[in-house]
Amino acid sequence: MKTTIPDITPDRIQTVEKFIRPHIRRTPVMECDGADFGLDSTNLVFKLELCQHAGSFKARGAFTNLLTRNVPEAGVVAASGGNHGVAVAFAAMKLGKPARIFVPTVSSPEKIAKIRSCGAGLVITGERYADALAASVRWAEESGAMQVHAYDQVETLLGQGILGLEFEQQAPALDTLLIAVGGGGLIGGVAAWYAKRVAQGKIKIIGVEPEAAPTLTHALKAGKPVDSPAGGIAADSLAPRRVGELIFPIAQKYVTDVVLVSDEAIQQAQESLWATIRIASEPGGACAFAALLSRRYVPQPDERVGVVICGGNTTAVNFKTISK
Repeated sequence: MKTTIPDITPDRIQTVEKFIRPHIRRTPVMECDGADFGLDSTNLVFKLELCQHAGSFKARGAFTNLLTRNVPEAGVVAASGGNHGVAVAFAAMKLGKPARIFVPTVSSPEKIAKIRSCGAGLVITGERYADALAASVRWAEESGAMQVHAYDQVETLLGQGILGLEFEQQAPALDTLLIAVGGGGLIGGVAAWYAKRVAQGKIKIIGVEPEAAPTLTHALKAGKPVDSPAGGIAADSLAPRRVGELIFPIAQKYVTDVVLVSDEAIQQAQESLWATIRIASEPGGACAFAALLSRRYVPQPDERVGVVICGGNTTAVNFKTISK
């Protein structure tokens, strides 16, 4: 199947970054000795995107859409497992635009509460993201609202690519970068940013997917996006029915490999991040790190590995419990 790589380039990502910089955070990085996690001599660099506005990297794509496209009076509409919905609702609130967000029943209570707190209209429908997406398309047709796609939209990819720009500035000597994959917006944007370095063999981009939602794995095997299972512990962030059409050719060319991790490994990664460096990640946010802990990705000695902790919208840590 012949595919054409969309116009998601470092130059365009830089242009968008300058435009939306006042609206997003430059999230921090944390360097750690892999030995702290039982990972021998690996040098780890975490990109803490859970510190982004709205609790995930999705704010980058949301603001890019709302600031670079003409938003009609009817406002915007988005479908989401949770994080994209929170981000679009947050961006719309900050920019004074109406928003309606469609989420499936699998969306977490934390994410649903955040969407409501931003004042967006909320519709909970269907069991999975694909159901919410279909409902959001119908609403856009009826209302005239502008659709903001979670991953299969040029503006979304450009916005997510800014994470790659930041990470290279903060940690310029990475050998490998591990990124969780759902619909592929994050890995597509970041891989487009690092495309030249990937082509030169200077960095590897490794996608990490839950075993219960292998969208990119199945697509690469089939040579095109195909329907895949959409379940598992991270189903509210990493389980669309299929990977995006726009990101697929980028992944084919610039993603070095994709590995699968179990739900148990994801949960262990959450627990390890909290126990060792007090990072409270949601399951999808810990997915990339799970590849290291479960040895699905094994670095070479002294390899410098970047890990994106892409979201932290979770109630896993309950601060209302008072220890006596």
